Amino acid sequence: MSVETRALPLIEQLERDRQRVNRWLEALFTHRRPPAPRLEQAMQYGVLGGGKRLRPVLVYAAGRVLGANDDELDAPAAAVELIHAYSLVHDDLPAMDDDDLRRGLPTVHKAFDEASGILAGDALQTLAFEALARLEHPRLAAMMTTLASAAGRDGMAAGQALDLEAVGRSLDADALAAMHRYKTGALIRAAVRLGALVAVEVQDPRLAALDDYAAAIGLAFQIQDDILDVIGDTQVLGKISGADAARDKPTYPALLGLEAARTKADGLLQDALAALVPLGESAAPLINLARYMIERDH
Repeated sequence: MSVETRALPLIEQLERDRQRVNRWLEALFTHRRPPAPRLEQAMQYGVLGGGKRLRPVLVYAAGRVLGANDDELDAPAAAVELIHAYSLVHDDLPAMDDDDLRRGLPTVHKAFDEASGILAGDALQTLAFEALARLEHPRLAAMMTTLASAAGRDGMAAGQALDLEAVGRSLDADALAAMHRYKTGALIRAAVRLGALVAVEVQDPRLAALDDYAAAIGLAFQIQDDILDVIGDTQVLGKISGADAARDKPTYPALLGLEAARTKADGLLQDALAALVPLGESAAPLINLARYMIERDH
């Protein structure tokens, strides 16, 4: 069965979830008289200009599997996407990856200016916590800690620092995996945990199973990004293909070769599916979502 055929019902759910989180994100910018209109415009450009919204989708999917309702999942879904958007705005800056194109459009610092890109990223990051704080929930503190840890020095920011340090260097498979666990994996794990925490207590044993699932798909998702950077088309990717090789960044295809990188991603997919066994048939949406995320070049 092809990915397209198997994923058809999932595609419909993904679109509904994207539209739902987009409405929530758009509402954060309506009925405002901002003190700095250009900053507000740069923020909107950075977060509302498209995107797959996979991290919010993971929030919704994990929460639903454990019995959460969508209304409670909206704030964490929006919050995790705001963190993701901020990270992209800053990653694209000249001092970081120096990218000109994102989602088929000029990057924020190209569409506005470098200072606006820095400030827009800063403001999107803080807006994420403002959005999450709107949720009245007994486990809000745990959710705040989850998101802050995933975004900061023990998560995504650390991963970006390691990524910059790795340019021009040769990393072994373990070092490359460690870097990606922080840079990409931390926020994916946070998305799954945020959705789960809406539904269950911190001590619930299913959280550990979901974390194993998220850790596996987080690394596999990055491997697929590495693969697509090699074989993908700029028009389809929405960003310049081959950029990692041009910057002499360590990647899985460069380290292992394309076929071995695909094999590694497929093995991680199987690890993710095995982690969901304790959840039984209720985990089907997460299974389908993992396949959708990890089989993108098949």
